[in-house]
Amino acid sequence: MTTEQTNKNPLIAKNEWFIILAAVVLPFIFHFSPYIQGLLIFIMIWTVLGSSWNLLAGFTGLVSFGHAAYFGVGAYVGGLLYFHFHISPWWGLLLGGPVAVLFGYLLGLMVFRLRGPYFALGTLASAEILRIVFGQEEWLTNGHNGILYITTWVSKYPYYFVGLAIALGSVLTIKLVMRSKAGFYFLSIREDEDAAEALGIDTKLYKNIATIISTFWAGTAGAFYMIYMGFIDPEVVFALHNISIITILVGIIGGVGTIWGPTVGAVIMVLVQELFRSAFFDLAPSWVSRMHELAFGLLVIFVILYLAGGVVGDWDIIRKRLHFKRAEIKE
Repeated sequence: MTTEQTNKNPLIAKNEWFIILAAVVLPFIFHFSPYIQGLLIFIMIWTVLGSSWNLLAGFTGLVSFGHAAYFGVGAYVGGLLYFHFHISPWWGLLLGGPVAVLFGYLLGLMVFRLRGPYFALGTLASAEILRIVFGQEEWLTNGHNGILYITTWVSKYPYYFVGLAIALGSVLTIKLVMRSKAGFYFLSIREDEDAAEALGIDTKLYKNIATIISTFWAGTAGAFYMIYMGFIDPEVVFALHNISIITILVGIIGGVGTIWGPTVGAVIMVLVQELFRSAFFDLAPSWVSRMHELAFGLLVIFVILYLAGGVVGDWDIIRKRLHFKRAEIKE
């Protein structure tokens, strides 16, 4: 399909309008439970993070293990504004993304010389370096004491709709980019970077473009996290497991290289994590709350073995299997 043919299709399809409408209505359905509304907000945050990683890894082939670096930088932009100048962290929503882009560009000058696992290790090292530096430089970041901000709204609705706007912005931006000529160049780099260069594609330029978009949304997600949670420290926002690895799992489970895969992956990961954290809402023994990492591992193994394309990527296979089972039941 050519770029011209792609652009004839609407940016938001009919079934996607249904998803957006459902997302708008959901917090009102659960108006009786701020707890569930809080889970919905986290789904928005993970949607943005998963989508930003997916553009870099799923569509461009640059597998990053350091998305916590961009997320943490975005979070600390708002946090440092408040800590040093008593400026509202809400300004971080405007500045967190651009500052994360600047950091991503500087990092790209070094790691874009690497490929494959070496690129992944380079990005991983960046997040770990930031975690250590931000933890030790108390004069700048308040170190491991973290930065506390008293949130302004008691109601979850404002946070939810700000998060929803950011999530939709990230998903639709990436969809728009992937419908453009740049999107086709991203895919060619993913498939064979050397062949792309031989065809005259400036691979360095388009890897930088993918990084700019990816880091912008990751940094914006971090800035929103600071506003919503009201507290950050280096061990939280630069965490390898709790941020970088979960971001990758969101993409893998939902569907790498798909537009809505990270959204589905975010829903699954938040629900699974919360079920185990709460020991299935206190219906299971308390030790179950410490088993969420094992559950994530088993879930990933299942997806790799039976749904290599993720839930969205292999949705046709899932639908055919469900249809086949329904036919067997009828017989």
